Amino acid sequence: MERELVVLTGVSGAGKSTAMGFLEDVGYYCIDNMPPELMATFVSLLTKSDEYNKVALVCDIRTNNVFEKFIESISHIEEYGYMVKVVYLDVNDKEAVKRYKLTRRKHPFADRFNGNIQASITFEKEILSSLRERANHIIDTSDFNPPQLRERLTEILLSSENDVMNIHCMSFGFKHGIPAEADFVIDVRCLPNPYWLDSLKTKTGLDKEVYDYVFSFDQSKELLNKLIDFVDFLNPLYIKEGKSQIVFAIGCTGGNHRSVVFAEALKEHFSKKWDNVSVNHRDIDRK
Repeated sequence: MERELVVLTGVSGAGKSTAMGFLEDVGYYCIDNMPPELMATFVSLLTKSDEYNKVALVCDIRTNNVFEKFIESISHIEEYGYMVKVVYLDVNDKEAVKRYKLTRRKHPFADRFNGNIQASITFEKEILSSLRERANHIIDTSDFNPPQLRERLTEILLSSENDVMNIHCMSFGFKHGIPAEADFVIDVRCLPNPYWLDSLKTKTGLDKEVYDYVFSFDQSKELLNKLIDFVDFLNPLYIKEGKSQIVFAIGCTGGNHRSVVFAEALKEHFSKKWDNVSVNHRDIDRK
């Protein structure tokens, strides 16, 4: 797998925190405020493990001597086999001042200019000018809301929307409580229960006999198709609004049979269309 490192930088108030949150959601290992002189050493340690193939570092004017060390650090990082992308977030002065007034946060150069936000922003942009020229991608966030920023980052860093959405299907038993993390709770207790057949009682929805029994009924097949249509409609809408994870919790009485079958069926369908799909069966071992 190709190793990738994103260096996220740019003007204060341009949305770096929002961008970093998005990168964490889509699987990047993120570090904020990394000193450039430590970047190469840090990356050399990451190469010792296969778990850190996608890394994102936030580096901006909070770090001293950032620009003298920045280009040199990128060259060293590339020697470790990482493909480096520098993403620079920009914002116009009027919008930057507005954002600082709304959040009441202190600009890093506020003390230098006696609290004058405009002067601080102008000085910051002068310092950042050489770094802006080095960037692979420049994003002006002046007219962006958070979902639009995430959408632009998707276009730049990810091959498709399939990389963005994480879909998790889980089965559970209502008798053991509804999962707190569920975005959607789907009740399949309306379907015939394999538990009442002696040949299936001790088996689970992971067994072919139970799976075939559940889907031997037309109402089971129809319910699955309706759920698939519903979720296929929702996922692109959630991505557009900046959501990167959906948890579908399918429940039956005990969490051993019908809910397991449906969770597996949904997972099988989603895996054909999306890259990040998982499943777990919370109560399958409970009696």
